[in-house]
Amino acid sequence: MTYNDRFIRACNRQEVDQLPVWYMRQAGRYDPEYRKIKENYSLLEICRQPELAAEVTLMPVRKLGVDAAILYSDIMNPVASIGIDFDIVKNIGPVIDNPIRTAQDIDRLRPIDVEGDLSHILETIRILDRELEVPLITFAGAPFTIASYLIEGRPSKSYIRTKGMMYGEPELWHRLMEKLGDMVIEYVKAHVRSGGKAFQLFDSWVGALSPRDFQTFVLPTITRIFAELDELDVPKIYFPGVSSGELLPTLQQIQADVIGLDWRVSIPEGRRRTGGNFAVQGNLDPYVLTAPMEVIKEHAKLIIDEGVIDPGFIFNLGHGLFPEASLDKLRELTEFIHTYSAEAIARNHSASRS
Repeated sequence: MTYNDRFIRACNRQEVDQLPVWYMRQAGRYDPEYRKIKENYSLLEICRQPELAAEVTLMPVRKLGVDAAILYSDIMNPVASIGIDFDIVKNIGPVIDNPIRTAQDIDRLRPIDVEGDLSHILETIRILDRELEVPLITFAGAPFTIASYLIEGRPSKSYIRTKGMMYGEPELWHRLMEKLGDMVIEYVKAHVRSGGKAFQLFDSWVGALSPRDFQTFVLPTITRIFAELDELDVPKIYFPGVSSGELLPTLQQIQADVIGLDWRVSIPEGRRRTGGNFAVQGNLDPYVLTAPMEVIKEHAKLIIDEGVIDPGFIFNLGHGLFPEASLDKLRELTEFIHTYSAEAIARNHSASRS
């Protein structure tokens, strides 16, 4: 089998013979084999075992036929290296033992030591670089999303403490953003040195902000991250998470290659709002996967028809897979995306020549 570079080509807005597809959280609880592994190991325990983490990363590539792998890890992993104690608690998410609330809390955060503290993650990447025949996407959590966990102490729906620091102590907020931005930059650089072929910056919860607040409190750090990573010769993806459609016009100048869209904004509208400056990725509502297969295909067909109009589209979900998703449906959906998009691209080429 030859190396499958469709995902890289689409990120670079080059022509492809069929659309590349991968799924956020594609190595996860919808897979019975993964659930068996989780009976014996926690997420963090899997991450600390490079051979096992690599195997879990490989599973959806083998089972689904996707065009990219995404590293099995967690966005919270790097914060352990800067001095944050946390655990991933079942049915809750990240729980922080020592939340960030004061200037002293921010001062005690130390620079990240990726090689020293997170060598197991880099070893996982090196293993996958040897074994994969599709690109490996690595990732980091964006500063706002990480900060929301660090300040709240756990997942939040209101972000009351987070916004309290933003509005009430903006100097503290920007100091925290600067430290988390430094963490992300060094973490991603180490990933690429170890063999990562693309990276995604997950900002899952930044859609909780208005465009004005995003531009004031978050965008400067996002802009700096992508500017400092511009030297890396790999595709760079920014996913501003759910409910982020109103933020898209503010992203037009960042030095990313791909913007991820959730299901609330169509592919053409996402392209319009981002000024046509990026490839786009998305955006099937994950819960469409609860429907019969013919309904899933109809939704996918609409997205594909919009996506193939211009080069630079990667099929994905608008957010992550959920435990109740069907492995069989995902396999069939992947095959449909490849087959139908190849036909749609061929039709477009034929129409443009006539």
